[in-house]
Amino acid sequence: MWRFLMTVIRRDLLLAARRKGDWLTSQFFFVMVVSMFPLGIGADPEQLRRVAGGVLWVAALLASLLSLQRLYADDHRDGSLEQMLLSPQPALILALGKAIAHWLIFGLPLLVIAPLLGLQFALPPDAIGTLVISLAIGTPVLSLLGGVGAALTLGLRGGGTLLTLLILPLYVPALIFGAGAVDGVLAGMGAEAQLSLLGAFMGLCLLLAPWVTGAALRVSVD
Repeated sequence: MWRFLMTVIRRDLLLAARRKGDWLTSQFFFVMVVSMFPLGIGADPEQLRRVAGGVLWVAALLASLLSLQRLYADDHRDGSLEQMLLSPQPALILALGKAIAHWLIFGLPLLVIAPLLGLQFALPPDAIGTLVISLAIGTPVLSLLGGVGAALTLGLRGGGTLLTLLILPLYVPALIFGAGAVDGVLAGMGAEAQLSLLGAFMGLCLLLAPWVTGAALRVSVD
C-alpha cells in the first residue's frame, strides 16, 4: 500500500510539472483576490488588520476550488482512473494519495505566498506566523474535502458548479477556525483554541474523507 500511495503522489507531481499552467492559475488567483482588498477598502492599517484573516482564508478557499475540478477528471477521461481502481489496493489509498499530491501542488505554495500577502494587510509578525500555521493545518482539509466533492461530481454535466455548491459549506469550519486564529492573536487572546479545533477538524477529515472519496470514485466509475 505504501508503494502504491507513493506511486500515485509521484505521478500527480510529474503531471503537474508538465502542466504548470493548471496549478499556477489557482496561485495567481489567490494573489490577485487578496491584493484587490487593500485597493478596494483603503490603506488604513487598522482596518486592513481587522479583515486580514478572513480575506486570506476566503481567497484560499476559492483558489482551492479552481484546482479541484481536474483532480480526477483527466484520469477519468483517459481511463487511467479505472485502471487504478482495478488494482488490488483499497480505493481509499488512491484517494489519500491524490489528496496529498493536491496539497503539495496547491497548499504548500500558499504557505510561501501567505506571509508576503500578510504584509499588505499590516499584520504583525506573530499574526503572520499564526496565519501560516493555520494554513498549514487547514489547507489539507481543503484537499481532503475537495477530493470528496470532485469524486461525487465526477463525470456530471455542470460538475464545476455542483462541486462549488457541495464543498463550500463543508469548508466553513476550516474558515471559521483559521480566520479566528489570526483574529485571536490580533485581539491579544491567543490562537491555541482555534488551532486546536482546526487540528481536530483536520484529523476527522483525514479519518473519514479518504473512505468517502474512495467509495464515491467506485460509484462514479461504475
